[in-house]
Amino acid sequence: MNKKIEKVLGITILSLIGLGLLAALLAFFNKVLKTDHAIFSISFVALLSGLFFESFRISESWLSVIKIFFGSFAFSFLSFLPGKHEGIYDFENHFNSWIYVFLIFFVIATLIDNYEKIVPQLTEGITLIQSLSFIYWVVDHELLNRNSLLLISVVIIGFIFSVFSVFSALTYFTLSKNTRFILSFWSSIMMLLFSIDNIYHIYKNENIETSLYLSKEAFTAIQFFFLGISSIYIAQNSLMFLRFIPTRGAFFNSEYFNGLYDLKREHVERYSEEQVHFGYSIIYIIVVLIVYWMNYKFHYLPRNTIIWACMVLLPILLSISFKKRRRR
Repeated sequence: MNKKIEKVLGITILSLIGLGLLAALLAFFNKVLKTDHAIFSISFVALLSGLFFESFRISESWLSVIKIFFGSFAFSFLSFLPGKHEGIYDFENHFNSWIYVFLIFFVIATLIDNYEKIVPQLTEGITLIQSLSFIYWVVDHELLNRNSLLLISVVIIGFIFSVFSVFSALTYFTLSKNTRFILSFWSSIMMLLFSIDNIYHIYKNENIETSLYLSKEAFTAIQFFFLGISSIYIAQNSLMFLRFIPTRGAFFNSEYFNGLYDLKREHVERYSEEQVHFGYSIIYIIVVLIVYWMNYKFHYLPRNTIIWACMVLLPILLSISFKKRRRR
């Protein structure tokens, strides 16, 4: 059987097993609690499916995902412990929080277990796509029309970084350590920005189950699916960016600057020294610009959805292109 078909079947079977187990457990508790609250929602299924999909795609191992699933499942029951200042124990509230605790443990465990595979993911092609996405995000938000000097200044700085990213992808100048650090740091900022924007727009939407339109249900499910896929990278980039902020115990002292040196090295090491072929860069620029222009003009998908679709799907195509290029 073709390896790609085996991989798709593996993702499907693993997702169905995991979701089946969770569905059975949630249905049992829902019956015991005798509550009308929708604990097991379609949005949760879509979110978890995206997380399963990306976890398997990264690890390429059923055993790894199963191990992470059951480990996260076991540790997530810590959420049922009573709080320090909790008066009357409310089982239903603990159960509702358990779902999110499980997801958090799953993301963290996937990040730790596959750290060496996740870290060296960044390339010129990925930051190129992210930078074009940032430009689209600014244009679609009409941020340059705002009467805020601070906001316009921040946007201009973002444009400078974006132009630098595009220039890097279109040229063959050596990717020095400083260049890789700048591009990696800029990637972290964009991922954090897109993450906050995506989460905000997803959770302000009405619940899928209460929507009257099938198309809106589908779009919302897609958004949750991409949120599941991106959650691992959201966690990784958020941590790498937030670690630049000094803590009380290391406020611009020697400990802080030593940690800063290590963090800079991590940024450099996670950025590939291999340069994107000029032809591939041109193709990705044309494809991304066409997709964003069409969506800007006809509003096929919400802004956050089309951005994450491009940032998730195009790097996969980019990696396939690299593999084919290496075989030649």
